[in-house]
Amino acid sequence: MVPVAAPTHSFCVHLPAVANFKLKVKMKFVVKAWSTNGSRARRGKLNMDGLEVDTPCLLLATRKGLPHFITPDLLHSLHPTARAMQISPLHFWDCPSPSTVEAIGGVHGMLSMPEYGFIAIPRDSVSCIPDPGRSTKFGASFETPFGHRMAKPVQYMESICALKPSLWSSLPDEVPSWVSDKRNRISVDRTTRWLDDCLAMQPTGSESALGAVVGGTSIEQRERSASEVASRNVAGFWLAGFGLGESIDDRPALLDAIMRILPEGKPRHISGLGLPGILIF
Repeated sequence: MVPVAAPTHSFCVHLPAVANFKLKVKMKFVVKAWSTNGSRARRGKLNMDGLEVDTPCLLLATRKGLPHFITPDLLHSLHPTARAMQISPLHFWDCPSPSTVEAIGGVHGMLSMPEYGFIAIPRDSVSCIPDPGRSTKFGASFETPFGHRMAKPVQYMESICALKPSLWSSLPDEVPSWVSDKRNRISVDRTTRWLDDCLAMQPTGSESALGAVVGGTSIEQRERSASEVASRNVAGFWLAGFGLGESIDDRPALLDAIMRILPEGKPRHISGLGLPGILIF
């Protein structure tokens, strides 16, 4: 859903002329087993700063880091290994401020949940929706409960470094299935450029970076995006741009095209397949 009555305004922060943030998170992914039926399915183990998560893993959706419909003290009752959650940096752009979150130890310290893993992805498929019509070469646009937000790479990385998530994705230019071929190509070009911008501002944080793969419903553009991202120094991949108008029947071919290109030994995150379909696999 996209809020229709929210005010429209942009978000701006004042940063140094040259931004070089530091984020140190140790991540290791090991493939434990492969499917024997000819598919590319696999089973693995993801280690994020000592927190081990078996994959495939369903991530819990959150609002400012806290899961929907359940209090933190009851999380252990869900499953003994349910230790990973997805957060949106956009949730923290109004209150509390990035500087406040950073001062109290990032999202883990703010929520007093050091034993959990937090994966930071820009959109949350419910309240922070990509607005490709307003995105420009300078940044991605989103409709949020707080109104229109323009996320530029430097602002986005300031938020990431303040939150100190276990894993984080680069900033994507996601587009719906009905855009033109030209707009889709622009989306891939922008996403690749913003990935380079994010990595340049976080030279020590590529060990926890998920490169965003876009391309809409075009197999050609999906393959091009996957090839570009796979050539970068990233820890894993976020399969972005799903849940934006493509049919369920389109997804197998798109996913197969991406999987043929991405390295087999790195984790992959996907969302937008239908609630609560947020997966690390």
